[in-house]
Amino acid sequence: MAKAKKRAVRRKKASAGSTGLSVSETQAIDAGSVGDLPRAIEKDGGAVLGSYRDPFGGTPVLIVSLPIDRVEPTPYQRDPSDTHIKKLMTVIEKVGRFLDPVVLIRQDDGYWTPNGNHRLQAMKKLGARTIIGLLVPDPEVAFKILALNTEKAHNVKEKSLETIRMARALAGRRDSKETDFEFEFEQSQFLTLGAAYEQRKSLSGGAYTSVLRRIDDFLDESMAKALKERERRGSKVLALDDAVAKVVEALKAKGLTSPYLKAFVVARVNPIRFSKATEFDFDEVIDKMAASAKKFNVEKIRQEDVAKAGGGPPPDED
Repeated sequence: MAKAKKRAVRRKKASAGSTGLSVSETQAIDAGSVGDLPRAIEKDGGAVLGSYRDPFGGTPVLIVSLPIDRVEPTPYQRDPSDTHIKKLMTVIEKVGRFLDPVVLIRQDDGYWTPNGNHRLQAMKKLGARTIIGLLVPDPEVAFKILALNTEKAHNVKEKSLETIRMARALAGRRDSKETDFEFEFEQSQFLTLGAAYEQRKSLSGGAYTSVLRRIDDFLDESMAKALKERERRGSKVLALDDAVAKVVEALKAKGLTSPYLKAFVVARVNPIRFSKATEFDFDEVIDKMAASAKKFNVEKIRQEDVAKAGGGPPPDED
């Protein structure tokens, strides 16, 4: 007998403002709900800076300041990424502030952070004496925290759109240049791709990232002028994408299959792929790529060529 298929249960949409506590209710914390934690924190050399009830579930949370050497990651966490720690260290130093408290539980007369190990390690490497955290009285949260870690890293599309929107918000500052915000924008190609994504949400920007990273620079122009140039460059990327898309369709019509077909074509028409030079003209490179794409001979391409190339951005990067 065939098993009955499970019907997908549609999530009922909650009415706006109908869930959780009101502002005043988040303040009304019952001292009994945190037990002896405040006393223990003081004994450990820390301080309770404040408290509140979680606005969604109503559970108590203490905002605490602790000697950093009292805090460790939960013993079953994955090893931290050195690259991510170094990036956090740079940001904390650049901003001059630690603005993202770690999540804490008290365990065996010490403190574990089930969510915040990279931030903790960054602060320790910076030589910080103190760490700020959100202390949850229920230690079982440490075993549930992975379920809360659902936020994924920005993909190319998200990062690019966020960056160009930030640039537009900064455009009103007449005395500011794009080069003044290199730290905030991180990489110049995000601005160009962002302008392109605004016009075409379906763009596979990841296929062009490697070449744009080499030919795009921050502009020593006012934000308003820089934005116009980003829009112009974004349009050129879209024109190139149109030419590349035609080649991809021709390869598919020939029977070639791969999630990396676009990346394969972009690599083939990239004139600086093997160049060791460090300076390039944006328009010259993009124009050469577009011209190569328009005269691309699909008859010379075999499935083995695509397979050998491999790599490229993941299908879900954009």
